[in-house]
Amino acid sequence: MSTQEYFDQGELVAVLTTQPLDRTLDYKAPEGGCFLGAYVEVPLGPRKVLGVVWGPGQGGFDLAKARSVIRVLEVAPMREEMRVFLGKVADYTLTPMPAMLRLATRAPGLGDPPSMRKIYRMGGAEPDRMTDARTRVLEVLRDYGGLAFTLKELAEQAGVTPSVVKGLVKQNAVREEDSPRDLPYPHLNPDLPGKALTEDQALAVARLQDGQRTGDYGTTLLKGVTGSGKTEVYLEAVAEALRNGRQALVLLPEIALTAEFLTRVEARFGARPAEWHSGATMTERRRVWRMVGQGDAHLIVGARSALFLPFRNLGLVVVDEEHDTSYKQEDGVHYSARDMAVLRASICGARVILASATPSLESWANAEAGKYERLDLTSRFGDAVLPEMKPIDMRAEQMQPGTWISPSLRQAVQQRIEKKEQSLLFINRRGYAPVTLCRACGEQIACDHCDARMVEHRFLKRLMCHQCGETKPMPEVCPSCQVEGKLAPVGPGIERLAEEAEATFPEAKIAMLSSDLFGSARALKAKIEEIAQGDADIIIGTQLVAKGHNFPKLTLVGVIDADLSLHGADLRAAERTFQLMRQVAGRAGRADKPGQALLQTFQPEHPVIRAILSGDEEGFWKAEAAGRQAAAVPPYGRMAGIVLSGPEVGPVFDIGNTMARNDAPLRDVGAQVFGPAPAPIARIRGRHRVRLLVKAPKGAPIQDAIARWIAPLCLKGDIRLTVDIDPQSFY
Repeated sequence: MSTQEYFDQGELVAVLTTQPLDRTLDYKAPEGGCFLGAYVEVPLGPRKVLGVVWGPGQGGFDLAKARSVIRVLEVAPMREEMRVFLGKVADYTLTPMPAMLRLATRAPGLGDPPSMRKIYRMGGAEPDRMTDARTRVLEVLRDYGGLAFTLKELAEQAGVTPSVVKGLVKQNAVREEDSPRDLPYPHLNPDLPGKALTEDQALAVARLQDGQRTGDYGTTLLKGVTGSGKTEVYLEAVAEALRNGRQALVLLPEIALTAEFLTRVEARFGARPAEWHSGATMTERRRVWRMVGQGDAHLIVGARSALFLPFRNLGLVVVDEEHDTSYKQEDGVHYSARDMAVLRASICGARVILASATPSLESWANAEAGKYERLDLTSRFGDAVLPEMKPIDMRAEQMQPGTWISPSLRQAVQQRIEKKEQSLLFINRRGYAPVTLCRACGEQIACDHCDARMVEHRFLKRLMCHQCGETKPMPEVCPSCQVEGKLAPVGPGIERLAEEAEATFPEAKIAMLSSDLFGSARALKAKIEEIAQGDADIIIGTQLVAKGHNFPKLTLVGVIDADLSLHGADLRAAERTFQLMRQVAGRAGRADKPGQALLQTFQPEHPVIRAILSGDEEGFWKAEAAGRQAAAVPPYGRMAGIVLSGPEVGPVFDIGNTMARNDAPLRDVGAQVFGPAPAPIARIRGRHRVRLLVKAPKGAPIQDAIARWIAPLCLKGDIRLTVDIDPQSFY
C-alpha cells in the first residue's frame, strides 16, 4: 500500500465496501479529494453503499468507466491501526474483509449530517386515560431508564404508531425535546477520591498504574477471589489512563451487569461513561460510535463488539470475567473478544487487564509462561469472608419423587428465611423441564426444524427450541400416538424448581433470574437491582446469576445439580464446571455476614468436585494443564472446527468426505483432521450439519493451511461452510 495519505479529486482510490465481495473496488476521489481511511458513500450498481478508502486504486481498466465517490462522510477517518487490526482479525479468523468492515460500522445513520433532531423522554404527567398502546410506550421509556429515543425508535420499540407517542406528548406524559444529534460525553474526573483500598489492592493498583504510565503494550491477569474488589483495582487503572489523555474500554460479559457497574463508575468519576451493547438505543449507539472516533468519549463500557469501535487513542482494555464463554462470538465472525483485545492493544500500545476469580486455562497458562503479568488479590474486601463450601451427598438423601431440593438444603434455606437473609438456588437449565415425554408411546417432543428436544416453558404455556427459537403451544395430546393426558415433564428446569420452592416455602418471596423471562435488558437490570436491595427471600437462578452480581443479603447458595456439566465430549467440561461452581458459590457472604455454599452431588469424590470444595485452585489448574498438555489440546495445541451445513444430508457428507481425503495442506503443517461426523446437534433450522475437527501442534500455521485446504472447494446450491479457529463449543 502507498504511504500517500491524501488523494486529489479524480485520483483512483481503492474502496473496501461492506458488500460481500472478495476485493476492493476502484473509484475516482470526489470533489475536494479524500483522505486514506475516509468513510465514503459509493455507487455499486443502482445502490449507494458504505465503504472506506483503503489505498490507491489498482487501475488496469478504461478510466473513463470509473465512477466517482459520491461523498465523504462527516466522521473521523479510520486510523491505520484500526485497518491493521481488522486485517489481522480477518487473517486469524479466516473472515472476508467486508464482514470485518460490517462489524466495525455497526451504528445507524453514520452518513447523516450533524443537525438538530427531536428526541423523546419520560414526561412528568399522567395521561387522562390509559390504553394498551400508551401503556407500552411508557413501559419502554421506564425500561430504558431515561435514555432518549427518536420518534421512530420509540414507536417501533413499543409496537405503536407515531401518533400514539405524539398524543402522549400533548398530555405531557412524554417530553419532546430539540437536541443536537451527537453531543460529546461529559468529562470524567480521574482525581475524585476512590474507595479506601486494602494493602494487596493498593499494591495491585500501583503495579497497574506504573504499567499504564509507560504507554507500552502489556497484559496483566488480575486474579482475585470473588468479592476481593477487582473492580475498584482496575478502575484506578482506568483513572490513570484518563489522566494520561487516553481512552479506556471495559468489556463486560453480560448486559445485566452494566447497571450496577455504571453506578460505581459514576461514583468514582462523577459522570456516566458511554455504553455500547444491545440494550442501548440505536440513537445512542450512533452517538457512541462518532464520539469514540472524535475522542469525545473517554470511557466506554460495553459488550464484546465494543472492541471494534473506532478508538482515537485507546490506552486500556479491561476484560472483566475474562473466562466467560460469552466473549466468544459463535456466528458471523467467529472471534474471541478476550484474545482480540490483546491483539488490538498490542497494535496501538495499550494495556490489557484480564480480570477473573476463575481465569481461563489459556490466560492462566500465559501467566505461567511469563507472557502475562499476574496480580493476585487473596482476601475479600472489608469484613466479608469467603463462603464455607460443603457437599450434600445425594446418595444419602431421602428424596420424594419429582423433587430436587434435598432435605439438608431445605433445612438450610429455612434457617436463612428465619434470619431474614437471602438464599440462591442455582440450576443451569432454563424453562420448566428439558424433556416432555409421552408416557403412552415414549415419544419425546422434538423441534420440527432441529435435532433437539423442545423445552417446556410453563409460564409462557409453550414449548421452545433453544437452538432455533421456534415455539409451539403446549399440546393436549401426544403428536405421535394422539393419546390425551399422557404428556409429562422429565427433569427440572428453573421454572419447575421455582414451583417446588413455592410449595416448600409458602411464606417466602421468590424471584427468578433467567435471561428468557424478561422482555428487555432494562427489565432484567431492574429486577437484579430489586433483589440486591433485599426484595426476595429466595432467588432461583440460571447461569446468569454467576456473572459478577453483588447481593449483599445473600448468605446461602444451593447448587441443585453440581454434576450437570461434568461429563461430555467438551474438552473444557471440567474447567467450566469448576469456574461455574466457584463463581456461583462466590455470590454468598459478600457483606458482613458469613456465607455458605452447598453443592448437591451424586459424585462427591469426583476430582473436580473435590477441587471446588477444597478451594485448591492452583492444584486444579496444574492438574488440568497437565492433562491438556499430554493430549496436545488447547492451550497446548491448536484446534479449528469446520461445520458444513445444507438442506440435504447426503451432499453435505460428500463434501466432508472429499475434504477428509484431500487433507495434504493440513498434513504439511503436522495437523490431523477428524471426521466428517454428524454434529452433536445434527440439524438446526432445517439444515443438516456435519463437523470436521482439525488438530495441530501449538506453533503450526493452521490458518494458512486451512485456507489452502478449502480453496479448491466448490460449494453448490445452498451448502455453507464455516470455520471456527480456537472453538469454544463443539455442538
